[in-house]
Amino acid sequence: MEREQFFEDYELGAARQTLARTITEADIVFHAGHSGDFFPHHMDAEWCKTQPFGARVAHGTMTFAIGIGLTATQINPRAFTYGYERLRFPNPVYAGDTIRTTVTIGALDDDPKRPAHGRVTEVCETTNQDGKTVMYCEHILLAERKEAAQ
Repeated sequence: MEREQFFEDYELGAARQTLARTITEADIVFHAGHSGDFFPHHMDAEWCKTQPFGARVAHGTMTFAIGIGLTATQINPRAFTYGYERLRFPNPVYAGDTIRTTVTIGALDDDPKRPAHGRVTEVCETTNQDGKTVMYCEHILLAERKEAAQ
């Protein structure tokens, strides 16, 4: 869905939640192949039984890609990604877990390099079916200001 928003249209504290997605064994195997990350934490079920998590876990990079990908159902043609900050994976994701992401507007700031844009910080928290946070990051957007569009 396209939702046009200028910097001035964002509201601090506004939140939205994505649909959910269940992580599969195939997701983990395909991500290993795509990324080249075949660490035993993701691929060796027997070894993982001896480790604190007790089972194979999804890659952090996969959790990030899917968690953020879930947010892409809403596209703003007046903004673009500047980057991500404070990326963390406080709990593991296992095959069979169902994740969803909540996006909350956490900050609205001027951009000192680009006066025609403002910085919008989207706090992205991905949780599993038990409500445990499995990924946290801050997505920084550069959003066009209304005055710049005129």
